[in-house]
Amino acid sequence: MREKLSYPVRIIISLLSIFLWSFPAEGQDSESLKKQLDQKLNSFARQYVSSRTIKIDSILIQKKKVTLFANEALEDIPFREYNVSELYASIAPLFPNASKIVILTRDTDIESLIPEYDRKGRPNKKRLYSIKESKYPLTRSLSSPHEIKNGLQNRHIALWQSHGLYYAQTAHRWEWQRARMFGTVEDLFTQSFVLPYLTPMLENAGATILIPRERDPQIHEIIIDNDRSTPGSEYKELDGEKAWSDGEKAGFGHIQATYTNGENPFTQGTYRQTVTQRKGKESLIEWIPEIPESGNYAVYASYQSFPNSTEQALYTIHHAGGETTIAVNQTMGGGTWIYLGNFKFTAHEQAHERIVLTNQSNKSGKIITADAIKIGGGMGNIARSPLESPYPIEAETSGYPRFTEAARYWLQWAGIPDSIYSKSAFRNDYQDDIYARPRWVNYLKEQTHIPIDMAFAFHSDAGTTPDDSIIGTLGIYMSKSNDGIYTNRKSREIARDLTDMIQTQILSDVRKVYNPQWSRRGMWNQSYIEARIPDVPTMLLELLSHQNFADMRYGLDPRFRFLICRAIYKGMLRYICFQNKQEPVVQPLPPDRLYTELVETNKVRIGWKAVQDTLEESASPTAYILYSRKDSGGFDNGTLVKGEEIILPIEAGIIHSYKVAAVNKGGISFPSEIVSVYRSPKGEKEKTVLIVNGFDRISGPASFESAADSLAGFLYAVDRGVPYLNDIAFIGDQFEFRRSATWNSNDNNGHGDSYNNYAGQVIAGNTFDYPFIHGQAMAGTGYSFVSCSHKSLAEGVVKPDTYPIIDLILGKQRQPVITPVLQDTLRSYLAQGGNLLVSGTNLFSDSWGNAQDRTFVEEVLKGKLASRNASKEGIVNSCASPYGYINGRYTFRTRPNPICYSIESVDGVLPADKLAHTILRYPENNIGAGIVYEGKYRTCSLGFPFEALQTPSERNRLMESILRFFSIQQQNKIQYIQ
Repeated sequence: MREKLSYPVRIIISLLSIFLWSFPAEGQDSESLKKQLDQKLNSFARQYVSSRTIKIDSILIQKKKVTLFANEALEDIPFREYNVSELYASIAPLFPNASKIVILTRDTDIESLIPEYDRKGRPNKKRLYSIKESKYPLTRSLSSPHEIKNGLQNRHIALWQSHGLYYAQTAHRWEWQRARMFGTVEDLFTQSFVLPYLTPMLENAGATILIPRERDPQIHEIIIDNDRSTPGSEYKELDGEKAWSDGEKAGFGHIQATYTNGENPFTQGTYRQTVTQRKGKESLIEWIPEIPESGNYAVYASYQSFPNSTEQALYTIHHAGGETTIAVNQTMGGGTWIYLGNFKFTAHEQAHERIVLTNQSNKSGKIITADAIKIGGGMGNIARSPLESPYPIEAETSGYPRFTEAARYWLQWAGIPDSIYSKSAFRNDYQDDIYARPRWVNYLKEQTHIPIDMAFAFHSDAGTTPDDSIIGTLGIYMSKSNDGIYTNRKSREIARDLTDMIQTQILSDVRKVYNPQWSRRGMWNQSYIEARIPDVPTMLLELLSHQNFADMRYGLDPRFRFLICRAIYKGMLRYICFQNKQEPVVQPLPPDRLYTELVETNKVRIGWKAVQDTLEESASPTAYILYSRKDSGGFDNGTLVKGEEIILPIEAGIIHSYKVAAVNKGGISFPSEIVSVYRSPKGEKEKTVLIVNGFDRISGPASFESAADSLAGFLYAVDRGVPYLNDIAFIGDQFEFRRSATWNSNDNNGHGDSYNNYAGQVIAGNTFDYPFIHGQAMAGTGYSFVSCSHKSLAEGVVKPDTYPIIDLILGKQRQPVITPVLQDTLRSYLAQGGNLLVSGTNLFSDSWGNAQDRTFVEEVLKGKLASRNASKEGIVNSCASPYGYINGRYTFRTRPNPICYSIESVDGVLPADKLAHTILRYPENNIGAGIVYEGKYRTCSLGFPFEALQTPSERNRLMESILRFFSIQQQNKIQYIQ
């Protein structure tokens, strides 16, 4: 039922005069009826949302038809056919003589609020924002070994994370748009969902993602252009049958270090063009970067678009892992930066690493253009000052990496006209940024001709609860603007369907996995700028409250971030597939239980196991992609594998590393942990070490709450947690723990207030690549090595008995550090005379509170806890012991940094057996840092993580000493070295 009454023709009868027939409750008056209606509506609503208060504004009676007019809060509810029927059934007894009851909110009957996907019968075409699938999307990889058929292939999504640094003209400074809370700030907090999780999930489903902020946290930026390039980089043309020439329009030109009001780098240079050909001698352009530091870099291309541009311009990125070819549809997206992907590049490696564009294409005679290539995110280069000031104020840049800045500044650097990014004509950057994001969506759609399927704004909200309950999740859309239709004449109620699908998916997954009471705040049909302006279906998400301690206990956990983003991706997938009459398939979860095994002379077996998604039946893998790396290079594009193992040749003297992604028709999973293998050129099979990665922890920081003194917060100094790969949202430790402290300004934030000394830095987390680091230290000793996950060893997939030495990596693993099953495996292995190296921050301290764990470390490792916080300085020295060859000074990082996860505390250890000896100490207090045991078997237990040692030379020296301890004959002579 989709009934709408116009105000001019309806007769509103006040509550005092609606009694045209008797009601069941004798003596019932209008106020009593109103209260009953309000009570029933709010009671009904609370089953689904923690919504605003619903009220009946008026009632219309036309013969035996009753129409109830409710306020807008009724729209908060996720209506379905079943609960609409339930609501009418609950109200019907109040109107026994009515033949029909209709409930309206803002002139819309509640039946119309049922999402189209939940309706019976044929879909309403006006509620389907169907865009014809692009045969040639803006970008697509031609190097992936897997084809996606039931995902988001060939779809385009505009997506942004909230806020960012902006220039406050009245304060004459750059500042965050939101308050610093609990170690982060919303300007960066939402990025920690969007960039590492949501964006790659959508891309792995086949979508092209457009973002109005810099997406690369890399601080270096290299520009290579036909006009002017970063020093040391080179632009090169090679003419074939079709020569390159200047284009007629303006192009990109990087002729100044900073840009001020209205200056557009995409109008300050030129571009090059030629025509495509299918055969013959090709014409090429090469952009050869001078990379200052090895690492991962985003690659962006720029060009100009014309109606007869090529739909398949082939860019080949020659990177540290090989070659990747990206097809770009140049009929769209011209005159701005177009993201091609993120790749590893090697410092100063210009002989092989470059970006190459060819004029060979699938069709001849099309225009192909070439302009600048941008590599890396870089530092902000938009300089701001007050437009009006009584005294001169020099324009200044933010001094921060560009990824921290608001969209308004990226859009200027990306060539978007100032009419889009500066509504205020440069007077108010805060207002400009709010308007810039949704205006940019329409600019992409209308001016650059990118067929945007939907837009999504990711925010967190403010607000607190006194009882530590969850603020929860709010969805916002706008269906009433522009007469309720988009320019393609489709209903803007589609945005409600989009919002409903995503919010419903979030609530379903969070309640199943984390908190059954997670609050659904409803769906607001409100005139928010980001929801109102886009001419495509748009959702504004307020995921949780960054101001509420209970919410942030979840929000700072990378596992929660993954689940939330997977839910959002699934909601988008189901929405777009429904709109386009396609069957959605959810991409799988990453495999686990990886292992490598040397077979034959120079071959390796790599194996793994699928991980089933208990929340998604369609997410089962049908095949896998195995990615390979040699030494410290980059990973290749992958090889498709049908089963759960493969045997490959390897080269002696090279460390080969592998990771695996699961695939199905819906897309590609996140990658697994990384395993490595090395065959020593000496080829001694009996000298093969088994490296076991027991460090798979990712987590948020330690937290506490004390009801007695009303204190609560995050104890970063105790345990900063472990980010997934890295953290781009951490700004500094929390220092205000009093719940009673109130917000006064964004510089005096009250409870949760935090320092800002780490803002803009990329903080290292768990890279899942530690077998490689341990293996590097072994490679020069004559040992070969293989590696596996701790689950593979504990579950018997890997048999330890054939390996003379096991190196167990524990990192910052906690609770438990070593599982009971793995303890049994190691106990059995050592009983047969094995050798075990084990290192980590919590091996002894975490075990001390559990009887079984404590027994293992005392009886098997022959050690006991001396101190839970044995070192603050991160220095380890050798000490007098029977093993004088274990010597030297070693250092590890105790503060957040971009190289290795930080270590807040390390274990102090003591020998627990007469055959055990201390070999290393922390010099600040002379507490033991490492012990060895030499009896029927040998162990070396370190209270700090081996992989955290700062330099390769330190790791090489210590590893060589430990392997020597394991390999030499039992000591007959004891020599103490001071």
